[in-house]
Amino acid sequence: MPDEFSRIARYFAPLAGEAGLGLKDDAAVLAPPQGRELVLTVDQMLEGVHFLPGDDPALIARKLLRRNLSDLAAMGAVPLGYLLTTALPAVLSEDWLAGFAAGLAQDQKAFGLKLLGGDSSSSLHEISLTATLLGTVAPGAALRRNGARAGDEIWVTGTIGDAVLGLQARLGQREDPTGFFIRRSLLPEPRVGLALAGLVTAAIDVSDGLVQDLAHIAEESGLGAVIEASLVPVSPEAAALGDSVLQARLTGGDDYELILAVPPGKDEALRAACGAVAVTKIGVFEPGAGVRVCAVLGDEIPLKSLGWKHF
Repeated sequence: MPDEFSRIARYFAPLAGEAGLGLKDDAAVLAPPQGRELVLTVDQMLEGVHFLPGDDPALIARKLLRRNLSDLAAMGAVPLGYLLTTALPAVLSEDWLAGFAAGLAQDQKAFGLKLLGGDSSSSLHEISLTATLLGTVAPGAALRRNGARAGDEIWVTGTIGDAVLGLQARLGQREDPTGFFIRRSLLPEPRVGLALAGLVTAAIDVSDGLVQDLAHIAEESGLGAVIEASLVPVSPEAAALGDSVLQARLTGGDDYELILAVPPGKDEALRAACGAVAVTKIGVFEPGAGVRVCAVLGDEIPLKSLGWKHF
């Protein structure tokens, strides 16, 4: 593998935008769009924790950006640029670096991003990656977790639970003949660009599991929440597996769909704001605390866990 400076010049400098100054200075110089507020988020991916040895480096790069893009989407922000840090083992091949850089370039183009700078280091064994994304919102328009009100409806984008089934397939724990679940695990679809400001009272993305992430909105808003399990949107592929995967779908992470708190009567406006992205109403916020998951007849479904734990 080339040394640090050759690596930056060869693989990462071509990804830099004007504000990144060719990655030849100590920091970037960025002028935010006039009349906008900055939104910043950072996320890391560690080999053996967030991706597996042997995963496609292009898909690792794209997921690294998309995890952060999903955070921006949950805040209602438009992406602006990003910082990147890498700690790579010396045995890593140039083919891996080329694939990783190609994945970054592909999603930079797809989401209108440019690399602003970062840091490059070495590691003894595993790959460690961190991206810090910058976005912008209109003043005071950032979506928060603490704005839900009793009676607000709980909506989600897309389908829930595919990514955890993909992880199980990658670990050899289930069949995935079409590769659909694995694709959903490796390459989420961040819901950036939805016109949610002024319509949604609170939002979060599903990174650690539907129930656990919904609980964050409920707690920050001083409320409880109840959802009906049968209403949680399911892909045809997951539906074919039946109730045997219900708990995994409700508590598995990495979907990077959005959970939205929406006042009653806003169905048509929400669907118009989300355009081609499907949205589904699954429950309601209520006075109290915690999240209840109910069956069709109202009986509460006990869960073995609420979601992914980082420690």
